[in-house]
Amino acid sequence: MTAPPTARAADAPIPWPVWRLALVMAFGAFMSQLDTSVVNVGLDTIATDLRAGLGAAQWVANAYLIALGLSLPACGWLVRRFGAGPVWLASLTGFTLTSGLCALAGDIGWLIAFRVAQGLTAGLLLPAGQTVLGQAVGAHRLGRVMATLGIAVTLAPALGPALGGILLHVGSWPWLFLVNLPLGALALWLGLRHVPRERPSVHPGRLDWPGLLLVATGVPLLIYGLSAWGERGTAPDGSEGGLGGALGGTLGGTLGPVAAGALALAAFAWHARRTAHPVLDLRLFANPAYAAATATAALTGAAMFGSTLLFPLYFQVGRDTGVTATGLALIPLGLGTALLLPVSGRLTDRFGGGIVSVYGGLAAVATTVPFALLGTDMNTATVEGLLLLRGMALALAVTPVGIAAYQAVAPAQLADATTQVNILQRLGGALGGTLFAVVLTTRLPLGVEGAFQAAFGWLAAASVLGLAGAAWLTAAQRRGRRAEGG
Repeated sequence: MTAPPTARAADAPIPWPVWRLALVMAFGAFMSQLDTSVVNVGLDTIATDLRAGLGAAQWVANAYLIALGLSLPACGWLVRRFGAGPVWLASLTGFTLTSGLCALAGDIGWLIAFRVAQGLTAGLLLPAGQTVLGQAVGAHRLGRVMATLGIAVTLAPALGPALGGILLHVGSWPWLFLVNLPLGALALWLGLRHVPRERPSVHPGRLDWPGLLLVATGVPLLIYGLSAWGERGTAPDGSEGGLGGALGGTLGGTLGPVAAGALALAAFAWHARRTAHPVLDLRLFANPAYAAATATAALTGAAMFGSTLLFPLYFQVGRDTGVTATGLALIPLGLGTALLLPVSGRLTDRFGGGIVSVYGGLAAVATTVPFALLGTDMNTATVEGLLLLRGMALALAVTPVGIAAYQAVAPAQLADATTQVNILQRLGGALGGTLFAVVLTTRLPLGVEGAFQAAFGWLAAASVLGLAGAAWLTAAQRRGRRAEGG
């Protein structure tokens, strides 16, 4: 399944029911992605209103991210057991209900607890939705349909800060969660009407509890440890901030969880080789195209999600921009991605994800280098134009890689593939965010402009690694086509 289809197959019309299903899946993905960036804007307000320290309020964000990592590994088995549609509907229902509970929380402890529950349900929405679409459309048209889902995933973080600022301006912090109730109710109504709910005909067997515990421990610990390490340096005066600062920057607060998480995942890899039905099927990596695509997904994830930490700081610290204005300034980045994703999907269906990602990687490097060379006093129009172009580049660099991974596996393996790609992208994003934050922190005492030039230099280097991964994927796909042709 590594070869791209003929031009005729790639351009075949997609029936309206499939597009309608894609829009419903995109609705759910938009909600879960929007929630993270909307709530992050209100952490200071939450801390003040609930009489909690900022370090405790930071757990409102981090508990959600950790819970996402906890539920992700179970998604593949749940889909094989209950079906992708029922899992998506159940997770959407849980996400909507827990959003209401978050808004009702009377103290910081209850809010954190409800955020954990919310994250557990949200972690299933994106991979289950991707599986629903993959099963509905088939590999040859997957690019165009998955691009619809990608629009929601990229627009949500771009719009979140601005929406969060508006909600806090006209209301109070519970509205950061209450906004999910009408959206969730509408998405659930559409889902009950249009999402297929067929259950699998073959029972997947018993859940691999030891494997699930290892992965559900390792992934959150890695994400938490890397994020805490990076957050130690986000204060502009060089002092420790965020959750890492609350933990005092100790070994147990940063390197300890990273080491424990890596050990747990290594133990899972050993366990999976000796288990007939592991919770995540690592045998997929024997497929060269899939292995190249997932590795590239992690690399591009580091460059894309890591930069979501760097660019807000660039405006707030480097250009002295307020929170709401920063959110508005970042809209061109998400808008550029959303505009080009339909083109990206069509090109992926026609030519394959590897070569499309190569051109996107070249553009990503080209639009990052100016930030490393020109500093923080660039003309505003130039900055906004570069952000728009970089968003377009990311549409070509990132989304085709995930689609290539899904096209490389059989339909029965799709649930495992979507879970693994999402895990690797999150781990790559946490690693990228940590790297850029640490570089920025160590350089800030020497000057703000030089610090951001150095951080963007590392972002450009990460983009080059993503480009190298795309070239590897292209070579793997070409070898696969030659093997199939022979």
